[in-house]
Amino acid sequence: MRYAAAYVLAVLAGNSNPDVATVSKILGSVGIDCDNTKAQKVINACKGKNVDEIIAEGTKKLSSLPAAGPAVASGSAGAAPAAADAKKAAAKEEPKKEEKKKEESDEEGDDMGFGLFD
Repeated sequence: MRYAAAYVLAVLAGNSNPDVATVSKILGSVGIDCDNTKAQKVINACKGKNVDEIIAEGTKKLSSLPAAGPAVASGSAGAAPAAADAKKAAAKEEPKKEEKKKEESDEEGDDMGFGLFD
C-alpha cells in the first residue's frame, strides 16, 4: 500500500512516469525504507493507467475484503464468552473513568481562571 501511495503522490505532484528512485525518495522522506523490488512491481502494475483508474481498481479490491468477520468468527468457543465478559467489565469501568475526567477538568478550570471568574 505504501508503494502505491508513493506512486500516486508522485503522479499527483506532476511526475507522469515515476521510477523506483522517485518512490524511494518519497518513502524515505517519511522514514520508510524502500524495497526496490516491491516498488518496481507497483510501478509496472501502474504503467499506462491514470490515477483515477488505479484508485477505482483499488477501491473494488478493498470493498471485497471482509470488515472483521473471519478474525472474530474463527476464535475458540471459550474466547467469545471471555470477550463478552471483558466488554461488560470495560463498560462498568468507563463511567468511573469519565467521572474522574470530569473532576480533573473541573479542577483544571479553577486553576486556569487565575481568579478572573471568581
